[in-house]
Amino acid sequence: VDGATSKFISGRIQGTGALFLEAPVSGSKKPAEDGQLIFLTAGDKALYEMVAPFLDIMGKSKFYLGDVGNGAAMKLVVNMIMGSMMASFSEGLLLSEKVGLDPNILVEVVSQGAISAPMYSVKGPSMVRSQYPAAFPLKHQQKDLRLALGLAESVSQSTPIAAAANEMYKVAKSHGLSDQDFSAVIEALKAKQ
Repeated sequence: VDGATSKFISGRIQGTGALFLEAPVSGSKKPAEDGQLIFLTAGDKALYEMVAPFLDIMGKSKFYLGDVGNGAAMKLVVNMIMGSMMASFSEGLLLSEKVGLDPNILVEVVSQGAISAPMYSVKGPSMVRSQYPAAFPLKHQQKDLRLALGLAESVSQSTPIAAAANEMYKVAKSHGLSDQDFSAVIEALKAKQ
């Protein structure tokens, strides 16, 4: 959902006299099951303060971002970064293998270095085995990249890396990988070899 859609929904709900709090999350299936979501809330501040204890039960952190639309914008920016990171990680895995390196060791090196991110150690081993159990479907990652590119364009912000990543996800979708995990984007690169 983009900010404009969130604002539209908010307007409709507030038009009935009800309060509205936008609360997109960062995190997928496993973090949701473990109560480790990150809430990106925006809207009615009093409502936020009222529901904060419930958000604390379901998540590890919460952020109040002001006006409705800001939660959606933050989620799009976060997912734009994540999608670009996964596309670059995919290139690295394939390059390491092409030059005779063990991609499993690359996963370990990356997971322990300055560029460490949990995503690499969680997704990397499955990617090496070409297995993509869906935690965050590729089609949703591509949709969020598309929406983030639109957001960037609306404020004249250049995003060439995200644009290139979006093209990779579109290729992966064209290969029937829409419902696989977004880490299946690596298959778009394999198809170009």
